[in-house]
Amino acid sequence: MEKTVNQRAWFLILPVLILVAFSAVIPLMTVVNYSVQDTFGNNQFFWAGLEWFAEMLSSERMWDALGRQIMFSATILAIEIPLGIFVALNMPKSGFWSSFCLVLMSLPLLIPWNVVGTIWQIFGRVDIGLLGFVLDKLNIPYNYTQDIVSAWITIVVMDVWHWTSLVALLAFAGLKSIPDAYYQAAKIDQASRWKVFRFIELPKMMGVLMIAILLRFMDSFMIYTEPFVVTGGGPGNATTLLSIDLVKMALGQFDLGPAAAFSIMYYLVILLISWVFYTVMTNLDKQEG
Repeated sequence: MEKTVNQRAWFLILPVLILVAFSAVIPLMTVVNYSVQDTFGNNQFFWAGLEWFAEMLSSERMWDALGRQIMFSATILAIEIPLGIFVALNMPKSGFWSSFCLVLMSLPLLIPWNVVGTIWQIFGRVDIGLLGFVLDKLNIPYNYTQDIVSAWITIVVMDVWHWTSLVALLAFAGLKSIPDAYYQAAKIDQASRWKVFRFIELPKMMGVLMIAILLRFMDSFMIYTEPFVVTGGGPGNATTLLSIDLVKMALGQFDLGPAAAFSIMYYLVILLISWVFYTVMTNLDKQEG
């Protein structure tokens, strides 16, 4: 006997679908519309085809911003993932101090992005900031508004401070899911601490670590508020990441056609890399299953 499928459940998610259509699909179609048209003003448009896409692909400005973006994302992933794992491994697994550490690790994640940027903007100033003042007294050259290295160190350390907690919490959740029998067997076999990590803890954390890498990549590749508040993309264009360059193009110069094409390519890059991460995560789940 064929089972009857109740289609009424679709009505429960209909409001969500309508909301997504207005908040995501319609703006996306507007951007697509701008990316294939040009205008001389007075709200009069004419067909431009793929002209803006070709211009962006040959734009040295866009490739420079992409290079800076890749370097930033790769740097923070190389720091935050190992650091988050290290923190999770050294957190108490139960009791009061475990709860205390979990709350403490969650605090940076609760701070709004613009507030994080403002905190580090003030913190790094030589005249009123604690970090800038201490480094100045130690005769260590540091000025994130004029020195490229200082600017990069500031935005990287700021992101590490803000988001390492997320990696640590996800890694801690993975560690908590490991049965005690695994550790007891390793103790009986007199396995070293490294072997316990290599053959027990790390494989069991791979699922949540892939989620952490995916989340941190997507967020770091789209980051805008924090570095813009701290450096404004400077000194010069040293910290002008893709999102900052896109906003300058769209709102600062009002080049809507190139900015729309830029944003679509930006979106496709994130979508492609996220799909790669998703595929890897799915394959890991199948192997564990």
